[in-house]
Amino acid sequence: MSTTTNPPVVELCGVHVVFKSRAGTLFKAKHVHAVDDVSVQVHRGQTVGIVGESGSGKSTMAKVLVGLQPPTRGEVRFRGDVVTRYTPAVRKKVGRVVSVVFQDPATALNARMTVRDALRDPLDVHRVGDAASREARVRDLVHLVGLPSSALEAMPGQLSGGQRQRVAIARALALEPDVVVADEPTSALDVSVRAQILNLLADLKAELDLGMVFISHDIQTVRHVSDEIVVMRAGRVVESGPAARVLDDPQDSYTRTLLAAAPALL
Repeated sequence: MSTTTNPPVVELCGVHVVFKSRAGTLFKAKHVHAVDDVSVQVHRGQTVGIVGESGSGKSTMAKVLVGLQPPTRGEVRFRGDVVTRYTPAVRKKVGRVVSVVFQDPATALNARMTVRDALRDPLDVHRVGDAASREARVRDLVHLVGLPSSALEAMPGQLSGGQRQRVAIARALALEPDVVVADEPTSALDVSVRAQILNLLADLKAELDLGMVFISHDIQTVRHVSDEIVVMRAGRVVESGPAARVLDDPQDSYTRTLLAAAPALL
């Protein structure tokens, strides 16, 4: 999908994810094809925007990308290695390569942990450096996302929505991943704050040479941050390619419908 010469950090090859539905009967289960034969590559320094309506398979694909959901069929590769079993050791290794920023920072952060503890926790779990280097890393992270050092002593409930999302982004960067998956990171925020978070993500991508997957139902938001766009509908990729081409000359009728329905606002 990408023309970049760098090898992909994360790659999905013909991935299917099938769930059993409660709508089935006792003797005949009904299955839902949440992701249907999807292939995607994510490289360092590249932002892939994934857009589609609710139920299109975006969030399920995000879980596959970060190792939280094993595929029913197909291959998932991290740094070229095919993952066949998600053992605790594999999940820990994947966590150093790909991290995630969830939709709602209010539920993503532990309400009983200070910002300092929330940022130090992944460093402790992965035993990165010693106590002094972890503390230095925590201070660097809050400055990286535009928060003052005083925020380290705050609890999540004492912060605004935008500040909480900045903490969530800082935590996602704690282990210096190659790729960050942002699953609708602005949808729970006020309109006035969304542009600030989008600009922060764009700046971090450029500064750290991050790969990024930006997931949203709003194609106009995806337009502002993406190098490549993947349009999903009913679990399938209906269109993909460079952002300029997809947005200026959409080939699929569903892409044209998304563009026509979305106002040009953040």
